[in-house]
Amino acid sequence: MRALNEDACLDLPRKGLWAVADGMGGHTAGDLASGMIVRSLEALAVPNALTGFPVAARGALHTVNHQLREEAARRGVRMIGSTVAVLMAKGREFGWLWAGDSRIYLYRDARLEALTTDHSYVAELQAQGHLSAEAARHHPSQHLITRAVGAADWLDLDEGRIVVRDGDRFLLCSDGLSNEVQAHDIGQALDCGDCRQAADALVELALQAGGRDNVTAVVVRVEDPGASDRTLVNPVVVGG
Repeated sequence: MRALNEDACLDLPRKGLWAVADGMGGHTAGDLASGMIVRSLEALAVPNALTGFPVAARGALHTVNHQLREEAARRGVRMIGSTVAVLMAKGREFGWLWAGDSRIYLYRDARLEALTTDHSYVAELQAQGHLSAEAARHHPSQHLITRAVGAADWLDLDEGRIVVRDGDRFLLCSDGLSNEVQAHDIGQALDCGDCRQAADALVELALQAGGRDNVTAVVVRVEDPGASDRTLVNPVVVGG
């Protein structure tokens, strides 16, 4: 339903690096913001240990945040911004950073777990017990996010880390997917074990549900992380 795709994504399995950025709808140049984020992450060097990845990614994103604030001021607009969700791999460890409502999920042992928590007004209402999950899906302020790259002079990023297992699957997605597709259906799509098939199925589910926003999905499967000192993965990205 949208003329412009403001999503951008990154798929660099050889670096152990994936990302989804969703330019903020209704704001000026959301596609510029998401594109700048992806290009800045793409330029990162691979560190010797996972601990170096989040540090480098934070630095890159803070630089983009500053650039977007300057660009917004130059254009005389309040904000040019984008969400971001970044997944990083080194050996048996995966780490992630995020700001906004683009999500990262882990599918392990037939169980889907959200590794990120939305930085949004509705998510805060849920955390305070004022909204059920179902009510949140239909809340009129569903798209009002509280953190984003470019939204404020200081970028606040959350972070997590996990030791992976053989067969783990990760999904990075924009809210064009998570707002349309239920967790049960996301898990079923990931259960097939094939990244291309899972990503295609997830995007199709979002489109069938209405496709009211840009839809981006990145699926990564861990293949025997003990085989060497680097994690072997089977990634695929599908955007629409």
